[in-house]
Amino acid sequence: MSNNNEASKKFPMMPIAPLGVIAMRGCEEMGKAVNAYLTKWQVDNSTDEKLHSFYGSEANGFLIHTNCPRFGTGEGKGMLLDSVRGYDLYIICDVGAYQCTYKLYGKEVPMTPDEHYADLKRIIAAASGKAKRINVIMPMLYEGRQHRRTARESMDCALMLQELVSMGVSNIITFDAHDPRVQNAIPLSGFESIMPTYQMLKAMTHTYADLKMDKDHMMVVSPDEGAIGRNIYYSSALGVDLGMFYKRRDYTRVVNGRNPIVAHEYMGDTVEGKDVFVADDIIASGDSILDLAYNLKKRGAKRVFAGATFAFFTSGLDAFNKAYEEGVIDHVFATNLTYATPEVLSAPWFTQADMSKYMAFVIATLNHDQSISYLLDPWKRIEKLLKDYRENHK
Repeated sequence: MSNNNEASKKFPMMPIAPLGVIAMRGCEEMGKAVNAYLTKWQVDNSTDEKLHSFYGSEANGFLIHTNCPRFGTGEGKGMLLDSVRGYDLYIICDVGAYQCTYKLYGKEVPMTPDEHYADLKRIIAAASGKAKRINVIMPMLYEGRQHRRTARESMDCALMLQELVSMGVSNIITFDAHDPRVQNAIPLSGFESIMPTYQMLKAMTHTYADLKMDKDHMMVVSPDEGAIGRNIYYSSALGVDLGMFYKRRDYTRVVNGRNPIVAHEYMGDTVEGKDVFVADDIIASGDSILDLAYNLKKRGAKRVFAGATFAFFTSGLDAFNKAYEEGVIDHVFATNLTYATPEVLSAPWFTQADMSKYMAFVIATLNHDQSISYLLDPWKRIEKLLKDYRENHK
């Protein structure tokens, strides 16, 4: 966010309560970065980024220290190490932080989304109703892909939302929810799904200096019908045409919980000689996005760029390294909202879009009980970004 002077004018003099930020296990780096921005806006009187001062903060900023120890059997508990009485709490929880481990019967095992979610509930319970307000920032929505019922199956995401609200959570903030309609499970409570569109385009324009963003040289292609909305937004912002793949699945079989994809069928204008940007919410194994990249290259695409809010690479990097070496996929852009291994971060074909400043703005805005509409719709910032890019790379 380059123009913060306009944002700073939106805050009244006083927040609704002392601000406290809790970074759950696996979110420590994000918590430090967010805290650094909030602290800078609090004490720095010399820049246009000055926000009206928060009260209740200490010299070390706004971070509230917590601990979630576990017994040898895997059972755990949540502990608050600082007072939260009267605070406006913002708990950041990355349920995909699989780098976190604990001892279970003497074995080192990774934490799953279930365990991260259980620790989140423990910290909420530890607050024991003493905080003035509790807000949860869950970048990747827990069980977000299990958001609807198509057979006799659980609706885990809806149950999670209802459980958090029943525990006293006032606002739930997520990023690029797999299906935002899951908020219908809590129609009377605060729920926001924020898109990282601006930060993704910013990362792409900072990485490549030779992009020609017009209909003759670039296209946006949706990987499936479920991602069509976000890709329409990208194509509209870039002013380029939109294509789409749809997945033909084998509904007679279930593999790893899903019906396997038989083929990707393409609909749209020719991609021959054009750069293609494909945006999705999640890259898990990456098989699907690589299939699309090979398909697009066979159709004559010049370069293929993939953008994902969350990139996990659950099957490793070998397939992506091979695709990059063969010139099939040129770059993958993803946010830093969930854990990425050092191997991913050092890959020549990967770039992260930093979301810490954006998250800090969301926290500061809500802490002052102000509208976040200007944060939810980054259209003007995107227009300025692309205008400056085009002028500087003629």
